[in-house]
Amino acid sequence: MTDPTGDGRLTRRRFLGALGAPAAVAAAAVLVPGRAARALAAANALPVAVLPPAAAADDEDFWSAIAQAFTVDRSIINLNNGGVSPSPAVVQDAVKRRLDQSNNASAYQLFTVLQPQIEGPREKLARAWGVDPEEIAITRNSSESLQTCQLGMDLQRGDEVLTTNQDYPRMLTTFRQRERRDGLVLKTITLPVPAEDDDEIVRRFADAITERTRLILMCHMINLTGQILPVKRVVAMARERGIPVVVDGAHALAHFEFQLPDLDCDYYGSSLHKWLCAPHGTGLLYVRRDKIAGLWPLMAAPEKMAGDIRKFEEIGTHSMGPCLGISEAVDFHQRLGGARKEARLVWLRDRWARRLLQNDRVRLHTSLLPGKACGLATVEIQGLEPDRLAGWLWKQHHILVTAIEHEEFRGIRVTPSVYTTPDEVDRFSDAMESALRDGLPA
Repeated sequence: MTDPTGDGRLTRRRFLGALGAPAAVAAAAVLVPGRAARALAAANALPVAVLPPAAAADDEDFWSAIAQAFTVDRSIINLNNGGVSPSPAVVQDAVKRRLDQSNNASAYQLFTVLQPQIEGPREKLARAWGVDPEEIAITRNSSESLQTCQLGMDLQRGDEVLTTNQDYPRMLTTFRQRERRDGLVLKTITLPVPAEDDDEIVRRFADAITERTRLILMCHMINLTGQILPVKRVVAMARERGIPVVVDGAHALAHFEFQLPDLDCDYYGSSLHKWLCAPHGTGLLYVRRDKIAGLWPLMAAPEKMAGDIRKFEEIGTHSMGPCLGISEAVDFHQRLGGARKEARLVWLRDRWARRLLQNDRVRLHTSLLPGKACGLATVEIQGLEPDRLAGWLWKQHHILVTAIEHEEFRGIRVTPSVYTTPDEVDRFSDAMESALRDGLPA
């Protein structure tokens, strides 16, 4: 991602201007009069900063300015941004503006004025992640994108589909429905936790393939632990055997730096309301152009659209505000810089994880090795039930996390975002150390 200055330098004044700071400040000032305006004035007074990713990771002047673009409630500490993230004010305003417009003269505004504008977000997403706009469909979430692939491929009774037992529950449920309805056979493999040997991961997928295997579903980043899997290598292995791979990118897109061509996959689904901070209820489906015609849409489209990526958007009347607000979210992400964002999320993760790992009862189910994970991590305190710990963190400390219960591991999932402050992370660590020291109340 490029900087507005074009030479790697970014003034905080120019940065906030690029993010649509006036809208952000106006929205924030409604909640806390004067605070946002003072923060903006202080940020604008700062000197030019040379901010390559490594230097940006702990530059609190830089990140405190970014935090002012959000209107989040600071009376709570939201460490569940992996579920759904708040959008910056400039994105919220874009959605509200389109909603007002669509209610002005609904049928005309919605179908004639707003709907054709979907080509703008499509173009921005395609350019940002290095593919052809004719390969990008805008959906409502990862589930819709992935189910389009899982249910849209022609498979026969007895055909096997392969995935892992750590894949997203809804995607496993989708295959199990096809088992009951169509007679498919779902096979799952286990993966190490954490998994730090790519050769081992590829080997486990390869060893599970049989002459009946027709499809592989794999995560780019596993939602339970934040594990980044070697997608390109699995795709290459499967392609040699004539097996397509559907990639679940719900937690990967806009979380860490990559381009879709880097993966060489044919199908990729993601939610945009997680790490891109796009409007809630927006997603992306990438289908390689020569694969579009062979994939059925979830909702019927006319035959003339067989080779058109837009056939996957034939879902009937729906609000265009969230879809069009994707443009502002992509702008925000690009001006922030994907590499800087990745570095910051890793820095925040390491701040709490390395501190807690000093206690012998703490188990981290996420690798801290470069490239194996990013901002999402799952931690366990031995002897404490994850559900009770998550409930106590919320009730006693107003800290929001997600309890994880898997057949092979358990803990709480922690997902900060670009607006999260070091103090908030430290307060989480303080609370966890209190639970380690004193236990939870009966």
